[in-house]
Amino acid sequence: MIPRKKIRLGDLLVQNKVISENQLNSALAIQKKSGRKLGRVLIENNFVEEDKLLDFLSRQLQIPFVDLRYYKFSPDTVRLLSETYARRFRTIVLEEKESDYLIGMADPTDIFAYDELARMLKRPLRLALVREADLLRTLDTVYRRTEEIISFAEKLGEEMAANEFDLAGLAQAADVTDAPVVKLLQSMFEDAVQIGASDIHIEPDEHALRIRQRIDGVLHEQLMKEKHIASALVSRLKLMSGLDIAEKRLPQDGRFTIKVKDRVIDVRLSTMPIYDGEAVVMRLLDKTGGLLNLDQLGMTSDMLRRFHQLITKPQGMVLITGPTGSGKTTTLYAALSHINNAESKIITVEDPVEYRLPRINQVQVNAKIGLSFARVLRSALRHDPDIVLVGEMRDQETAEIGLRAAMTGHLVLSTLHTNDSISCATRLLDMGAEGYMVAAALDAVIAQRLVRRICASCAEPYQLDTHQLAWLRGLTGAAAEGMEFRHGEGCPHCNNTGYRGRIGVYELLEIDEALGNALRREDVEEFRKLAKQRLGHGTLIECALEYARAGTTTIDEVMRVFGEGEEIEETPPPAQELPAGGKSAARAAHA
Repeated sequence: MIPRKKIRLGDLLVQNKVISENQLNSALAIQKKSGRKLGRVLIENNFVEEDKLLDFLSRQLQIPFVDLRYYKFSPDTVRLLSETYARRFRTIVLEEKESDYLIGMADPTDIFAYDELARMLKRPLRLALVREADLLRTLDTVYRRTEEIISFAEKLGEEMAANEFDLAGLAQAADVTDAPVVKLLQSMFEDAVQIGASDIHIEPDEHALRIRQRIDGVLHEQLMKEKHIASALVSRLKLMSGLDIAEKRLPQDGRFTIKVKDRVIDVRLSTMPIYDGEAVVMRLLDKTGGLLNLDQLGMTSDMLRRFHQLITKPQGMVLITGPTGSGKTTTLYAALSHINNAESKIITVEDPVEYRLPRINQVQVNAKIGLSFARVLRSALRHDPDIVLVGEMRDQETAEIGLRAAMTGHLVLSTLHTNDSISCATRLLDMGAEGYMVAAALDAVIAQRLVRRICASCAEPYQLDTHQLAWLRGLTGAAAEGMEFRHGEGCPHCNNTGYRGRIGVYELLEIDEALGNALRREDVEEFRKLAKQRLGHGTLIECALEYARAGTTTIDEVMRVFGEGEEIEETPPPAQELPAGGKSAARAAHA
């Protein structure tokens, strides 16, 4: 039990030589300006490591430290305390007994919070120390908005049935903040942000309204019987996006920005007329979440080294390929962040601009006024850039301008929609680009996918079933009976899915002289044969299988992402590397 007296954390840390007197004074000055907890100030300013501070507090207060990432809590027990107080006091109810409660606190020295919790819970309390970031993630997981969304949907359905609202009038009403439709949308966005959804789908059906959220690449559905509220939701969203609320026959695209719990969310919205009304899909981009670094993408150390060399070259083209939602934009922005400096001029041509980056000239394509990729790219090259990012190679004109830019002293980064790195290079030929240009300009192609990570809180060893063993044997030609794999059992941390978060799966194909010669001759079959030799066992599916063998993902996830018809071919070892200047000479001959 925590001593019922005020503990001065700073004095304790100084007395035990965890921090110095000067560090304490600096932290107190920062705390006075920001109003934040002293412990958080000390950690954020690198005066003390978080784990060291937690270990110190645990020993000083004689209370256990609970790692919430691996603690199997009961959501019903956590909800014994309302979300408002749980977030205000940074606390969570971990265990309920007839005699007392075990509660976890990020700051167990907060006597005021302790007294308030004891008064509200009406039982003696046992304290445990928890990490604040893990506490907030757990609260986001437990306090979902599912029931609240259903409640607002029912209330909106009742009001619409009783009053037959004029939807346009409702959307433009001065007191619209009190309308159930806005409260419903607010709850939907809060729930989506809390659980890390990337998209929200609103789909009216014949007898119901489906609200689906894409979490870690997989849709999760919530069904509502109030189908008739769909029109009110769509009208309000159109108004927020600046779209024509009277036009229901044609698709429309728009965007707006909202603030959800101190997080700024950029929403890209698209409507589409369907048989039972209008369907809406919203892509959520968290502007406050920050960009990933290159070393956070999931590339192996060798591939990361090669990729770093490619994006720091003075000229050439690097293409990223993969289906929609495979993380291509994240990889490109991570690369841009890495090479963004005062000495280099960077111009991007995007549709739309998803993240704002300092020092970079970002241009958004606008087809309505003729501002196409090709037109912006031609103009961008007159602004003396060192590096150009093209959001997507969509047509022959854009591809040829990008290739010429890569041949004339610019580094060009772009994306292309193909299934693998080999198809990406030949796709440029299919688009009408000249073979000699592709051979001279293209340095490398990276293909990628995203696979779900096994939830660390409920991961356990798992024996493959007969079907999985047969699939793996047919894929690799090797028996897998003796190999140990893992899966997630399902727990509150991962919404009982067994997965939490995703990681990138990559293959990197660098264009050497032999591959360049095949492209120059536009000999697709020879190019494919040579490219398979260069990749060897460094293909996408082999990379994913390595994650499965390491316990990062599951065989089920590999089968879901790559299907059950993939095969790994036996290939001879890759050709020896070219001598220095081999490809540069080939490029110079055609530049």
